[in-house]
Amino acid sequence: MSLTNEKIIKMYTRMVTARLLEEMLNEMFNEGMLHGTTHLGIGQEASGVAPCMTLMEGDKITLTHRNHVGCVGIGMDVKKILAEMFGKETGVCGGYGGSMHMVDYEKGNMFASGVVGGGLGIAVGAALKMKYKGEANIVICFIGDGATNEGMFHEALNLASIWKLPIVFFVENNGYAVSMPTYRSMNLQNIEKRAESYGMRSIIVDGNNAIDIYNMTFSAVQSVREGFGPMFIESKTYRICGHSRSDTEQLYRNQKEMDYYLAKCPIKRLEEYMLKNNIAKSEMLKEINTQVMDELKQAVLYAQNSLEPSLENIGKYVYAK
Repeated sequence: MSLTNEKIIKMYTRMVTARLLEEMLNEMFNEGMLHGTTHLGIGQEASGVAPCMTLMEGDKITLTHRNHVGCVGIGMDVKKILAEMFGKETGVCGGYGGSMHMVDYEKGNMFASGVVGGGLGIAVGAALKMKYKGEANIVICFIGDGATNEGMFHEALNLASIWKLPIVFFVENNGYAVSMPTYRSMNLQNIEKRAESYGMRSIIVDGNNAIDIYNMTFSAVQSVREGFGPMFIESKTYRICGHSRSDTEQLYRNQKEMDYYLAKCPIKRLEEYMLKNNIAKSEMLKEINTQVMDELKQAVLYAQNSLEPSLENIGKYVYAK
């Protein structure tokens, strides 16, 4: 699973898909076409897509309330994602989940929730099952920096470490838990230090560099897969957008800070890498962007023309068979 040119192009395409999808979602919410709230990951495309590219069939992930990028990263169908946003029965969860609760077992996405740190216990449980049954698969548990202050975080790391479970804890540290900067919520410069207290190996990676994220995550995944116990990755990234739809003024940060990270856009950096290393020409990159936008427009039409969930299926996701 080395990082071939073909895989780099695929990774770039998924990052562009995530960016254009979320920009489109933001417009549709603002125009009243979609309702409720959403949490966009604009600026975090490398952190959400690159780790998923290291996985093989049977591996699993758990996501957070900011899950659209990860959904695209794991290969979920954008038609089903948009249908879910519109609350239609063709959505990935039949229209019952919405923005924060997208799950696709076939693609390996086990969980996404508005509960901060909610996926930690589920990810550890899935990893325990894999080890118990002697499976060769692993779990990547995506969490944000704020989730590392939750009690479940420490319980999950402790159990994963004791039992040497096949799991990678991937922290997307975008600098803020809603509006709370990390330097005010924890007396640590690097969150990965917390993993050391559980005897867990840890890595810090530039969260806006897709190539570095892939290579370092792939190394971690291979180590975990070979039975050397869990690993912890802190991806230092940044969300360009607000925390949610209600976070419009963003008074907790200034334009200078925003401009600094805009210059580190993960998509632009990957484009520069691809051009410099003759992986793609500028015409090809433009064509990819055009094709992705066309696909998304078709996906919106698919979602709009899909049926509403039926009353007969209202209990489908409530009771297990």
